[in-house]
Amino acid sequence: MNPMFNPNGAGGGAMDEQMKQQMAAVKSMQMLMESCPGKTAVSGVMGFALGGAFGLFMASMSYDTPLSSPAASQITSLPLRDQLRQGFKDMGARSYSSAKNFGKVGAIFAGTECCIEGFRAKNDLANGVMAGCITGGVLAAPAGPSAAALGCAGFAAFSLAIDAYMRRPSEGD
Repeated sequence: MNPMFNPNGAGGGAMDEQMKQQMAAVKSMQMLMESCPGKTAVSGVMGFALGGAFGLFMASMSYDTPLSSPAASQITSLPLRDQLRQGFKDMGARSYSSAKNFGKVGAIFAGTECCIEGFRAKNDLANGVMAGCITGGVLAAPAGPSAAALGCAGFAAFSLAIDAYMRRPSEGD
């Protein structure tokens, strides 16, 4: 029998101190991931990390300026060290901006979905759709009511599509 799943340890004796610490760490991680503030924080941090990587990739792919343009001639007239410094500075700014946006979307969506799930006491497609609508509406609200409505509809539809795909039965079932 695996000692991790036997509360009395491998041989049925007392559980050693290291095993108790491992069990306590696992339990605290489970409690964190089952709480709405924990899910919100983890989603925000993971969104920030993913957004940073995505932004870095997209920034590195955006240097397609023709060399004959005025902007390119300003950059190419600089020494190589200054060109690299300016390029990395721009990539860092774009990466950070993308990271903030992804983190904000992840935190708002996860927190909203968790609260809705707790309020409804159900885990179904409607939770994601409602959370998507709220998230899209909140993010687009500064642009006006019509943008908020469109953001609500678009994010809800996207959430529905992703949730429906993720909840479909696997081929083995």
